[in-house]
Amino acid sequence: MTHALAAAPAARTGQDSVGLLRLYRAELRWIFRRPRTLAVLGLLALIPVIIGVALTLVDPAETSGGGGDGDGALLASAVSNGFILPVAALTMTLGLLLPLASAMAGADAIAGEAAHGTLRGWLVAPVGRGRLLAIKAFGVATVSTIAVLAMTFTGFVTGLVISGTDSMFTLTGSTLSVWDALGRVLLVAAWVVLQLWAVGAVALAISAFTEHPMLVVASVLAGTIVFTILGFLDAVSWLHPFLLNENWTQAPASVLMDPVDTAMLGEGALRAACYIAIGLSIAYARLTTRDG
Repeated sequence: MTHALAAAPAARTGQDSVGLLRLYRAELRWIFRRPRTLAVLGLLALIPVIIGVALTLVDPAETSGGGGDGDGALLASAVSNGFILPVAALTMTLGLLLPLASAMAGADAIAGEAAHGTLRGWLVAPVGRGRLLAIKAFGVATVSTIAVLAMTFTGFVTGLVISGTDSMFTLTGSTLSVWDALGRVLLVAAWVVLQLWAVGAVALAISAFTEHPMLVVASVLAGTIVFTILGFLDAVSWLHPFLLNENWTQAPASVLMDPVDTAMLGEGALRAACYIAIGLSIAYARLTTRDG
C-alpha cells in the first residue's frame, strides 16, 4: 500500500509530462487548421520573393542613390547583394506585418476560443492554468518562429538565385562566404523571433481580458504604431529605452556591418525578454481568476 502511494505521484508526473506534449500537438493542429494562419504564413514567405523579383526589374542606376529612409537604402544595396535581401525583408515586415502574425495567433489563442466557447472546456478540465498558458504561449511562439524562418529561407534562396554566391559582402566592404552570410542572417532571424515572442506575450495578456479577437489585434497594432510615433519624439526621449520597437530598424542592419554591433542586438533582446515576462505574468494572473 505504501509503495503504491509512493508511486502514484511519480505516475501522475509522467502522465502530466505526456499530457503536456499531447496538448501541445493538439494546439498546433488547431492553429494550423485555421485558413487565415496558413494564408498569413504563405504571404509572409512570398514577400522576399516579390521584393527580389521587383529589384531585378529596377534599373540599377535608379537605385544607386538609395532611399531617404533606412529601408530604401537597404533595398538599394540588395540589388546586387544577396546577403542583404533577407535582412531587408525581415526589417521591413517587422514594423507591421510580422507583429500582425503574432497578434493574430495570440488573439485566437485565448480570446478566439472564448468567443467560440471552447475556452471554458479548458478552464473546467483538470489542466492547471499555468499549463494552459504554457500551451497557448508555445503555440503563439511556434507561429512566430515559422513565420520568420519561412521569410528567412525564401529571402536567402532568392538572394542566391538573383545575385549568386559571389555577391555576399557586408556594407563595410568585407567579403563573406555563403555560410558566414547564412550565420548572420540566422542571427537576425533569432533576434526577430524573440521580438515577436514579446509581441505574442502582450497579445496573450490582452487576449486574457476579452472575448473579441479583433480587439486584441487592433490593440497590438495600435500599440506598435503609437510606440513608433513616440520613438520619433525627442520630448519623450526618456521613454525610448522602454519601447519594444526602439531599435527594430537599426538592430537587424547591424549584422550587415563588420564587426557586428552585438550591444544593440543584446539591448533589444533584453527588452524583449522583459516584455515576455511581464506579458505572460499578466496573462497568468488573469487566467487564475477567470472561470470562463
